[in-house]
Amino acid sequence: MPAVAPPAKILVTGANGYIAIWVVRRLLEKGYSVRGTVRSEAKAEHLRQLFSEYGSKHEVVIVEDITAEGAFDDAVKGVDAIEHTASPFHLHADDPNEFIEPAVKGTVGVLQSTLKYGSNVKRIVITSSSAAVLEIPDSPRKFSELDWNRQAIKEVEEKGRDALVMNKYRASKTLAEKAAWKFVDDNKGKIGWDLVVLNPPYVFGPVIQHVPTPEQINTSMAEFYNTLLKGVKDESQLASLGNCWIDVRDLALAHVLAIEKEQAGGNRFIISQGTFKWQDFVDAAHKAGVYPDSALPKGVPGSGYASDVVHMIDYDTSKAARILGMDKYISKEECTKDCLEDFKSRGW
Repeated sequence: MPAVAPPAKILVTGANGYIAIWVVRRLLEKGYSVRGTVRSEAKAEHLRQLFSEYGSKHEVVIVEDITAEGAFDDAVKGVDAIEHTASPFHLHADDPNEFIEPAVKGTVGVLQSTLKYGSNVKRIVITSSSAAVLEIPDSPRKFSELDWNRQAIKEVEEKGRDALVMNKYRASKTLAEKAAWKFVDDNKGKIGWDLVVLNPPYVFGPVIQHVPTPEQINTSMAEFYNTLLKGVKDESQLASLGNCWIDVRDLALAHVLAIEKEQAGGNRFIISQGTFKWQDFVDAAHKAGVYPDSALPKGVPGSGYASDVVHMIDYDTSKAARILGMDKYISKEECTKDCLEDFKSRGW
C-alpha cells in the first residue's frame, strides 16, 4: 500500500486521550490535516483550544459510543489514513466480557466502517499493547512480534470472573488485536487499505490532555505520579518492581511513521525504550532538580540500575528500528524531568 504523506487528512479516534492527543500534535506539526473523534462536546473544547493555531487543518467530531454499530461511519469518510487509539481502559470489572466486548467491538467497528465508507483510506494504525504480546515467564525472556499472549486468554476461559484482573485486561487487548487481523484476512480483495498495529508497554511522559486534578490522570501516569511524588512504593518495591516503557512522544512519532513507511503495512511493531525498575525513575527525579529532594521518595539509590538486577520481561525492538526507523528514544532522565516540570506547573 502506498505511504501517506502531508497534507493528507488523518482520522484519530479518541483524540482527547493521553496517547492520541500527542499523535494529533505530531501529525499537525508535520503538516497533516487531522479529524479527531471524542465522546462529547465538552471533551472537544480542550482540543479546539489546544490546536487553535492550525485552523481548518484540525477538526473534532463527536462519536458518543465507539462500540455502537456504525459509530465511525461518518468519521471515516474523506480521510486518507486512520490512527485508532480509542479503547476503554479500566481495571474495575469482575466480568471479563466488560473488558473484552468493548475492546473488540471498538476495534472491529472502525474496520467495518472503513470497509463501507472509507474509500480514500490507505492505511489503518491501531494502538494495541504489549499486553497482547507478553506472557508472564518463569525465567527472564525477551519477546518479539511473533509472540501472542495465549496465557491470559486461557486463564479467562478457565476461571472467568476469578481470573486475575490484569489477565482480563491482557486478554481483551489480545483478542481485540487478533480480531483486527482476522477482519483484514477475511476481507482480502474487498479492502483498499492495509493494517499496522503498535504494541507499546507502559507509556510515560508529559500530559497535554485535559486533566484538572491528579486523581483524573490516566492509569500509567497515575502510577508514575503516585510513585514519584506520593511515595506509594517502599524500598523493596522500588528496587524489584518494573517492566518496560516508552515515552508518549516517541509512541506518537511511531504512529506517524507507521502511516508514512510503505513497508510497514501488514506488520505489528513493539515500541519500547527498554526495561526499568521504579528506582530508576526515582533516581532520575532526584537528578532532575525540579522538586526538592525532601519531597521525593529516596529508596536505595542505584538499586534499579544495578548490573545484577533481573528483568523478567524485555522486548526485541529491532523490527521497529529496521522498518520504522525507531532507533533512538527519549531517556528516563529526560522523560522524568519533563513529567515533573509538567506536574509542578499544574501545582501538583
